[in-house]
Amino acid sequence: MSKIKTFKPAFRNVNYSPYLCTIMNIGFDAKRAVQNNTGLGNYSRFVVETLSQYFPYNKYCMFAPKKQQNNRLKTLLNRPNVNFVLPSGINKILPSAWRILMKKDIEAQNVQIFHGLSNELPLRKQKNAKTVVTIHDLIFLRYPQFYKPADRIIYRLKFKQACLNANAIIAVSECTKQDIIRFFAIPEEKITVIYQSCHPQFHTNPTEKQEDFQKKYNLPQKFILSVGSIEERKNLLLTVKALKYLPQTVHLVAVGKKTPYLQKVQSYAQKNHLQARLHVLNRFPFEELPKLYRSAAAFVYPSLFEGFGIPIIEALACGTPVIAATGSCLREAGGPNSLYVDPHNEQQLAESITRILNSPDAAKEMSEKGKIYVRKFDPEIIAKQMMALYNNLRQPA
Repeated sequence: MSKIKTFKPAFRNVNYSPYLCTIMNIGFDAKRAVQNNTGLGNYSRFVVETLSQYFPYNKYCMFAPKKQQNNRLKTLLNRPNVNFVLPSGINKILPSAWRILMKKDIEAQNVQIFHGLSNELPLRKQKNAKTVVTIHDLIFLRYPQFYKPADRIIYRLKFKQACLNANAIIAVSECTKQDIIRFFAIPEEKITVIYQSCHPQFHTNPTEKQEDFQKKYNLPQKFILSVGSIEERKNLLLTVKALKYLPQTVHLVAVGKKTPYLQKVQSYAQKNHLQARLHVLNRFPFEELPKLYRSAAAFVYPSLFEGFGIPIIEALACGTPVIAATGSCLREAGGPNSLYVDPHNEQQLAESITRILNSPDAAKEMSEKGKIYVRKFDPEIIAKQMMALYNNLRQPA
């Protein structure tokens, strides 16, 4: 076992034990951190960023099949306790088989904990490393109609095998935990719920005036906001339908990757004379998102099903009132002071939006209480929970 450090990191209001200061070499499946700019990529970067900040005495190895720079990844790799590991040997020649062949690369780095951040683990079990896998959701089993048959088969095989092989499983919500138990028959004691958080930028105060920001992006004066991939499961069409019941001055701004589903949304808006009130922003700068949230009268997230719902956390951190859908884990993300609607009822959604627009006092209360609730997802708290799980795995049985 590694030697024990005697210093303490700069936590606030945290009880320490000497064991928490054990030096570890922790490896991560960083494929999504490199290749994805949203979703699983954000989660992967967040985990390594947060752990390397609050537990700086450990070594963090990011394994990926190739190196692809983005600003957040570049900043992360400049940290002295983080290093990037590319494939070697036969693994370098066959990058498509990266997860099958990466066992030797992990062993060469003397990794003690290996964490699969995006639902998967290397197919071959590790000899000396304990393994953790984060399962984000099993939506492909809940809503198979949104996935290709081949993808459903592959996901089920990969995710289930990762759960069976892992020494510990992290579920990003209680809802996901129950799905893992239900669909894969995994013992409950093997699963720990550790929530996600959002980037620290969403907790900072804006330096640019709201009016100047809205003018820069030609945004309407009063709008509700949607953030997330524009796909059928995210249910943007419901929000467009709700516009029919709202004043003409209220617009909808949607930020997300364009998909074929967008054509369906735009076609409906065109037929119902709502196209002038629908604004779609593709490739919107990540660093500008907090200003966009703060400019919105409300954030609307009527997704049919989610593993957690990071955009809700981002909105709450920015003080924006949230309206989300019932039926999955979104109450866990949004807390008791957000509003929840049937994801198939546009009139109910319109009524909730109207309640926020017509009652500044209610909107202010939602904003203030939302900021308090979102503290439970503080990165420092999540880092401590994750490190406690790692350390627990290293304790003698």
